[in-house]
Amino acid sequence: MARLIRGAVVAFLAVLVGLAGALPSQALVSPSPSPSTDGPVYGCLDPVDEYGVPRQCQLNIQILSPVCDNEVPKLRYKVVAVGTPNTKVTITWVNPGGDDVVYADLPLEGTVNWPGAVEGPDGKGIDWPGWRQLADKSWVEGDEFDWVRPSVNVLFQVNPELTVPVAYPPSSPNCHTDPPGEDEVLAVGNPKAAVLSATGSDSGPLLAAAAGLVVVGAGAVTMVAIARRRRAML
Repeated sequence: MARLIRGAVVAFLAVLVGLAGALPSQALVSPSPSPSTDGPVYGCLDPVDEYGVPRQCQLNIQILSPVCDNEVPKLRYKVVAVGTPNTKVTITWVNPGGDDVVYADLPLEGTVNWPGAVEGPDGKGIDWPGWRQLADKSWVEGDEFDWVRPSVNVLFQVNPELTVPVAYPPSSPNCHTDPPGEDEVLAVGNPKAAVLSATGSDSGPLLAAAAGLVVVGAGAVTMVAIARRRRAML
């Protein structure tokens, strides 16, 4: 009887060993985690690191200068981004009434035309925002780009982003940001503005008047002194 029991146990163990050998080899190995395919994480893409510490992420504007170049109003800029790998900037001229003007994928430093400014074949300005030309070649105020002047908000996006107000560049004796001759037209009906436009200052008439008052005052003082001397002699 004991031999029969011993034989049954041996046979059972043999069956177990056989089953173990028949199992696929990978079933006996613990699976390892798959490697991560995520790329590097930059500050502007993820504001905190794996420890919850905020990453530095900001956009600095080093140059923001409205200029007139060859009768064309332009904006000269330079931005420096911290905490992002991006090397391109998108500049958006924000229209408070709708349809923004967007310049995408620009270098971090450069110069762009003001929205509504048009250059001729020679690169010289032939149309300006806020003005439109009639069939008789005369200019009148008002067009679809009225909103970019006298100032406009400009959004710079590299990943951090920043919005800043920018003033429309004024005309100068050497470069006009309005149609030719229109600076004088704007002064019509405003004598003071006309004087300013012609001379750069309205102090000339005031200085002449002041000089005249000084002369009159000096004459009056002289007359009073002569009268006193005559009385003393009498």
